[in-house]
Amino acid sequence: MPEITKPKGMALIDCAMIVFEPDDTTVAPIAITSGTKLGVEQQTKVNDAVELVIKGESIAKKPEQTTVTGHKLTLTDNLVIMDLIQMLQGGILTKDETSKKVTGYTPPVSGKSEGKPGTLKAYSAIMEGSTTAGYSCIAYPHCIGVPVCMGAEDNVFQVNEYTINSTPGSGQAAYAMTIVDALPTVTAA
Repeated sequence: MPEITKPKGMALIDCAMIVFEPDDTTVAPIAITSGTKLGVEQQTKVNDAVELVIKGESIAKKPEQTTVTGHKLTLTDNLVIMDLIQMLQGGILTKDETSKKVTGYTPPVSGKSEGKPGTLKAYSAIMEGSTTAGYSCIAYPHCIGVPVCMGAEDNVFQVNEYTINSTPGSGQAAYAMTIVDALPTVTAA
């Protein structure tokens, strides 16, 4: 019998940073660190079990088969990040040439999807005692956003929700996890 081992676990906490890297390498990635939450719902396709029963006796059975087809990601943020909205669903984002402040946004024409695929990377801190020992980075491939709705309420800051579908290609894993020593370096826009 093989020796029994006890692997070391990781204590993961926080949504330390979200990075969206477009597949189009001419477009700069975007990093988000503003009070985010990432919900992950695995998408699957299930093929039912097939059983051969003769006169009440089970002769053979092909078990149920579940295939992971991707993930539905729900990113919740305390700030409206128009650059991310434009990346996820397309449309036209206008900015003042001097200050680079957003001056307007027009989403894609109704019925037309212009979102560009990319990889969403979610970073969480790895804690050892009270020290951050590194970060886990889970990368979800081929992410495309769902059109965003914006509402408002008196005396309440908007909390926005962005739905993103990750659908890996044939032969591609549904996600990949790496461990890094530090978060990526970002510059202010």
